[in-house]
This record gives sequence, structure tokens and C-alpha cells, in this order.
Amino acid sequence: MTDASWETLSNQAVAAAGVVYFLALLAHLVQWSSLRKVPVGSARRATADAAGEALQDAPVAVLERDPGEERRTALFARLGLLLTVLACGLHAVAMLGRGMAADPNRVPWGNMYEFTLSGTFFVTLLYLLFYRRLGLAWMGPLVDGFVVTMLMVAVIWLYDPVAPLTEALNSPWLVIHVVSAIIATGAFTLGGFTSALYLLKARAGDRSTGYLARLPELPVLDRVSYRLHAFGFPVWTFAVLITGPIWAHQAWSSYWSWDPKEVWAFITWVVYAAYLHARTTAGWKGRNAAWLALLGTATLWFNFIGINYFSTTSQHSYAAPEAAVVSPVDA
Repeated sequence: MTDASWETLSNQAVAAAGVVYFLALLAHLVQWSSLRKVPVGSARRATADAAGEALQDAPVAVLERDPGEERRTALFARLGLLLTVLACGLHAVAMLGRGMAADPNRVPWGNMYEFTLSGTFFVTLLYLLFYRRLGLAWMGPLVDGFVVTMLMVAVIWLYDPVAPLTEALNSPWLVIHVVSAIIATGAFTLGGFTSALYLLKARAGDRSTGYLARLPELPVLDRVSYRLHAFGFPVWTFAVLITGPIWAHQAWSSYWSWDPKEVWAFITWVVYAAYLHARTTAGWKGRNAAWLALLGTATLWFNFIGINYFSTTSQHSYAAPEAAVVSPVDA
């Protein structure tokens, strides 16, 4: 295949992935909307005690529920997951096509469009990897909605044709640094979703119907958020404090230059370090921990997007679409 063919394949795969993510979102919405009026915990049927006497019957709303509706709910749940897996595969093809379209072949991290493709891919991938381990079925609508929105933003506003890497990006340390940073970004994003849902569910109180009522209990959400952040933090530390400075020294002969991107990456590290420290030493849980986690998410995504568009002094300006081929000296 020619370079142009690979780029066309990548563009087509992005479009197909966006469509499939949207279909997965619709499947999840149908799944959850079918349960919106059914009270939580009302799935009990009449049982018998040790003496064989009948106990209290289940609520009428459940006893009269059509078994076919229950099957449809389960079907759309499986369909949403299957479509998300398919979309993730198409997403991977899109990234592969971007890398193969360049001459010479390279990693797909040359501009903001490609960074957005990679970041959203790892959000989906980590969601699928942790799906059973952490019981993340309830996160499906958020993940699919977030990824399809970011892909739309990437295609409409961030798209840039394939171009050679700048001199600063043409380094094996780029692969190590960016892979670890993007993996951590995916974990922190999922953790941010969980923290936001924790706050919304806590605010909703004892509501017995709707999406929020069917989320896991608050202690479970709090624990899931902690585990996601605990996974992402050492990976982010490796990216920001180890591989990042090594790459910076190789590219610009300085381990630390107070570049805005470096400063905000360190600020993000401090916020998440404070989050984990507060949980383990001061016993912070619940609302306070959730708000601190969301602060970390805000600094993370400002570093990812804001610096590239609002900073005029960053040596990382090559990440903006209009500066994809600018050398680090001229940036």
C-alpha cells in the first residue's frame, strides 16, 4: 500500500470508529432508559423462609414487568459492549494507518489530531481491560459519549495531513514517554468520570429509579476511583519525572526548562500525589477526595489541550495542528 492509501485507510477507520462508538452509545442509552422507572432492588421474587411460609412479595412494578423487556435490556447491554470492542479495533486501525502513512513510518503522535486519536483510544482500551475486574458496565455510556465527542472534535477542528516528525519527536524516548503519559491519562480520565458520578449520586440522595440510582453504592464508586488513580499515578510519575526529562535533555540539552507543558505536567503530578497522600494518611474519602480528583482531571486536560493553544512560549507547540512541522528551535 502507498502512503496515500494508508492515510485514506486511517481516515476511513476514524469515521467508521466514530459511527460504531455512536451506535454503542445508543445501545447503552436504550439499555439504561428501559430501567429508568424500575425501582432498584425490586427484582426479588416471593421466597420462603425456613418453615416454608411465603415472605413478602416483590413490588408490583417488577412482578408485572414483561420478561421480554428484561431480555431486551440484557441484549442491548451486550450489544453496547460488543460495539465498543469493535469500535476500539477500528480505532487501533486508524492509529496504525496514520503511522504507516508517514515516510519513514513513525508513531502516530506528530500533532494534536494524532494525540487525540491516541488518548481516546487508551481511554476505551483501559475501560475494556478493567470492565470485569472493576465492574465498569455502568460507565459504558460515558466512555462511548466522551470518545465519540472527542473524535468529532479531532476530525472537524484538529485534523492535519500526515507529515514527518519534528526533530524533537524523532526519538525512541518519545515512544516510552508518550505511551506512559497516554496510559496514565486514560486511567485518570476514567477515575475522573467515577469521581463525578460519585458526587452526582451523593447529591441525588436515596432516589430509587434512574441511572444514578443504578450506579454502584457510594463506597464502591469511591473505591473504584481510588484504584484507577492508584494505577495511573506511578505510570504518570514514570512519564513526567523520568522519561520526560530524559527526552527533554536529548531534544533540547536540558532536563528541565520551565516549559509551560512541563510545569503543568508537574502540577498535575502534585495534585494526584496530594489525592493519594490524603487518602492514605488523612483518611480522605468520599466528597473531598472526589473534588480533589476532579481538580487533577482539570489540570490534566488543560495540560493536554490548553497549553497547545494558549501558550506562546512552550517548546511543545509542535503539538498544535498549525505547527506540526515546526522545528523545536523555531517553536
